[in-house]
Amino acid sequence: MTGGKIVDVQAVEYPTDNSRDRQINERAIPQLVSETLNAQSADIHLVSGATFTSQGYRDSLQSAIDQANA
Repeated sequence: MTGGKIVDVQAVEYPTDNSRDRQINERAIPQLVSETLNAQSADIHLVSGATFTSQGYRDSLQSAIDQANA
């Protein structure tokens, strides 16, 4: 965050144990990052077919925002 604005988001840890996880995350994470930068909050839509990834991302994002604002 810079000046209270989200300027970059990186998913640093996500499931890659099997090809299905990799396939889902290759599609979902860029969408989640884009949504975050547009929304400037953790109030983003879940990616269809990537519910667990989306929820984990959103929870982690909210935690990071809270820490940055503390």
